[in-house]
Amino acid sequence: MTAGATTDPSAYVERLPGGESSLNLLVDGVHCAHCIDSIENSMMQEPGVVGARVNLSTRRMTVSWRNGAAEPAALVRKLETLGYRPVPYDPAALDGRDRRQGALLLRCLGVAGFAAGNAMLLSVSVWAGAFSGMSPSTRSLMHWATALIVLPAIAYAGLPFFRSACAALSARRLNMDVPISLAILVTAGISLSESLSGGPHAYFDAAIMLLFFLLIGRYLDFRARGAMRATAENLVALSARPAVVVEGGGRRRFVPARLIPPGATVLVAAGERLPVDGIVESGNGTVDQSLLTGESEPVAVRPSTSVYAGTVNLGAALVVRATKAGDATVLAEMARFAEEAGRTRSAYVRLADRAARIYAPAVHGAALFAFVGWWLAGGLPVHNLLLIAAAVLIVTCPCALGLAVPAVQVAASGALLKRGILVKGGDALERLAVVDAIVLDKTGTLTLGRPEIVDRETFRDEDLADAAALAAASAHPLCRAVTRAAGACKIAAGVEETPGSGLEAIGEDGPVRLGSRVWCAVRGEDDCVGTELWLRRPRRAPVRFRFADRFRPDAAALIDWLRGRGFLVELLSGDRPQAVASAAEALGIKEYRAEADPVEKGRRLAELRRQGRRVLMIGDGLNDAPSLAAAHASISPATGSDVAQTAADFVFQGERLESVAAAIVIARRARRLALQNFALAAGYNLFAVPLAIAGLVTPLAAACAMSASSLVVILNALRAARYRERPFA
Repeated sequence: MTAGATTDPSAYVERLPGGESSLNLLVDGVHCAHCIDSIENSMMQEPGVVGARVNLSTRRMTVSWRNGAAEPAALVRKLETLGYRPVPYDPAALDGRDRRQGALLLRCLGVAGFAAGNAMLLSVSVWAGAFSGMSPSTRSLMHWATALIVLPAIAYAGLPFFRSACAALSARRLNMDVPISLAILVTAGISLSESLSGGPHAYFDAAIMLLFFLLIGRYLDFRARGAMRATAENLVALSARPAVVVEGGGRRRFVPARLIPPGATVLVAAGERLPVDGIVESGNGTVDQSLLTGESEPVAVRPSTSVYAGTVNLGAALVVRATKAGDATVLAEMARFAEEAGRTRSAYVRLADRAARIYAPAVHGAALFAFVGWWLAGGLPVHNLLLIAAAVLIVTCPCALGLAVPAVQVAASGALLKRGILVKGGDALERLAVVDAIVLDKTGTLTLGRPEIVDRETFRDEDLADAAALAAASAHPLCRAVTRAAGACKIAAGVEETPGSGLEAIGEDGPVRLGSRVWCAVRGEDDCVGTELWLRRPRRAPVRFRFADRFRPDAAALIDWLRGRGFLVELLSGDRPQAVASAAEALGIKEYRAEADPVEKGRRLAELRRQGRRVLMIGDGLNDAPSLAAAHASISPATGSDVAQTAADFVFQGERLESVAAAIVIARRARRLALQNFALAAGYNLFAVPLAIAGLVTPLAAACAMSASSLVVILNALRAARYRERPFA
């Protein structure tokens, strides 16, 4: 490890399931796709290594290997031989390094801008003097004055590029900063030679303007790469304030949110953000969940309601029993998903990476071709040949190509995150943009997955209270629906649960049961229609509670929106045929299948693939996870199972399905913008490179053209973040 870090990297090794280990490192000096490609390829060539991934935004490298097949120290030494400085990954250290890097870039940009402005003023005087009879001695004085301003500025402002280029050359490799540094130094060297010999031309202004424009692009790139991570970190910071924990005897104390244990009682005053995920124990009011769901309408909460860290309590004080805190909250999960979005790369990014790999030899070859070609043609002095070669090096800088896709991905992922949609992979947007068939699960996806009692008029309050006394002892969804309907109630003692049947307790008059028709020995009733529970008490008639799972508020609107845009829509559910048919009819879905187990769902997706369809799977359950992983793209609600969320490419918050439509629209917009950026970058090179080789572009003009192409690509990518429409009301 480098100075200041432990010399034993094995202390930071994490053991993984399946006989593997991993090491997380913060790698200094990573700032482009070529750097990532070089590191990942080198790591994968090490014996025993099974995976290596570098995150461009956080500069975090995760390398995994089979236990005993690789040594952490050897992996660290390999990174150091490549010219990178690895240290243990620490978010706090990363923040400090980012601040220092940002401050250095800003200082360099200020120095280069100051020097460029003054150099241009002096150059204008020289240009004007060429038409007004300026003497050679005065012109030479102007050149030396410009040199005194520019050369120290280049020595300082060029540090970000020079350091990177030296590290690459010391590791016997090339990166994009090598030709950039070479172009700056060649232009400045030629200008100094001209000044020493009293020549009529010096290009100090071109060298410093090139550096100024490059620093603008590098700083914008630095800010863009950190945008996603900063957004996620800001979300987590919202819940990082100390919280009021109520202990035994009513004593209160402030505890950092990340240190609150599950089960602790937290007091949240009106107007405060919730520091933890939890369940409301007392208090009634409203909570602003727009941070998580993107929905501006406050949500009513009461005892037994789930609440989440980062949301705002708009009503009276709430007492919340913590279930998750710190890194386990929904906000922390959003941060992890946001980081994961930068860890995998799409086919477009891989295409840009391949172009970046051949960039350095191609650029140096083009510059050498221009130099040798004009030298063989004869008639030009050597310093002019060097200027032509420098212009080729400058104009072919691949900044625009390197930013073409990452800038779009960052902007689009940020737009989705603001709407409560988490992107789990960089290639997910690309895959979602081309889907043409939608397969949906029913329960928990089109519906809320939260059954409610629907026949309240058929039983008395006393019946509901007796049922709730037993139901409070179970976590079954139907029992939870009973307790929600009953509100505060007594809890029966000695309740025993028989899985798959129901609950039983011994009352004053004998056993009381709540459960299935068979469990409660109900006879002579009509056949079961829908979902039900029965309450059986001694010497009383049995009481039936019917349940229904409500559709999400905009489920029908989503189906209409999808069909109106030509998508094939199919309902694929494991529920009973009658329930699936009823849901399909209510939503206008013509194609549906019931009682579909995971195997059958997988077969159906394979069948659609054979038909040439690119399928988007939307599901939430454990049985949907294989289909979510197998589909071309997949989306899961945040209320879904952990396995489903892990398998899905996108996870959306809230109850509204318009998030699905928004994700599709933004993904297609991002795809168009990425293709436009490729076209812009390619068009720029097709136009500028021949002119530079022909000697028609000066170093200053090349610097302006190269920087302008990068700015155009960035501005075009930012259009992906401007999506604010709601697909349907």
